[in-house]
Amino acid sequence: MARRALVAIVLLVCAACGSTAARVPLERAAGTLPATTLASTTTLPAPAPAAPPPPPSTVPPAVAVLTTHGFPLPVDRRDPGGWVVQTPCGNRTTLSIGTPLATPTVILDPGHGGGETGAVGPNRLRESVLNLAVSQYAKSALRGAGVSVILTRPGDDRVVLTTRSQLVRKLHPAAFVSVHHNSSPDGPRDSPGTETYYQYRSSSSKRLAGLVYEEVFRALSAYQLPWVGQVDAGAKYRLNDQGGDYYHLLRETAGVPSALAELAFLSNPPEADLLTRPDVQRVEGEAVARGVLRFLRTRDAGSGYVTPIPRNTPTSGGGGEGCVDPPL
Repeated sequence: MARRALVAIVLLVCAACGSTAARVPLERAAGTLPATTLASTTTLPAPAPAAPPPPPSTVPPAVAVLTTHGFPLPVDRRDPGGWVVQTPCGNRTTLSIGTPLATPTVILDPGHGGGETGAVGPNRLRESVLNLAVSQYAKSALRGAGVSVILTRPGDDRVVLTTRSQLVRKLHPAAFVSVHHNSSPDGPRDSPGTETYYQYRSSSSKRLAGLVYEEVFRALSAYQLPWVGQVDAGAKYRLNDQGGDYYHLLRETAGVPSALAELAFLSNPPEADLLTRPDVQRVEGEAVARGVLRFLRTRDAGSGYVTPIPRNTPTSGGGGEGCVDPPL
């Protein structure tokens, strides 16, 4: 009997132990175990702190800005230091001071500038200086008619073509005209050898070029001179080997009605002498302005359209080789 009682006691103790072990999986499955029972003993690393946001820019948004020295420059982006702009020589720099530019109605581009003189007349008149004077007269006339205008360069400064075309694309004016004077004519003419070029695939550009041609040709015809020019003088296009516009300032401003104007031949001695006169420079500038105004305010078609003779004479200049940025 004593032996049977001892065995019964041992079996009761084992049953009690077994019942606790059996309850643990059930309680764990039911979620009734204390939280400390489920806690993992593995310590996870703390998450890395989030990077602080970049400091805000100190300048307002702008697509182009006017520098303290009068250069209108296209803006690439803003950073904490200011506007990142494309410089006259096509470099990048940050400006903390400047005036944001609103879109003007017209951008006028005095061709060449600084050490890139363009044509030089037999009287030593530099095309870059002449182009600027004519453009300033055109600007004054347009402003007098209530039209907002900016020039791509404020003085006799070098500005690469990429900066000029980028400015036009950023501001997207209603009209863009690049003002030039010519050299290397085919021969004598009975009338001015004025030429304008337009974007081949743009009817608006063609009309702008035809109106500027019409006004400049008419204005210069008042002077009796032994004129020179090309046999296909007039309003026309010129294509490159890929079938696109040959001139950078027409090709890279697609979407903006643009024209490149060669007003007269600086290489012709009688024309060069005439073009030294401020009154004649004003006549040219006001003629350009009248053509632009008619483009903006009328439906006039323009005139002087010709089929161009294919030409292989390359143009040069406009790049950044040897260019040194002026104070901005």
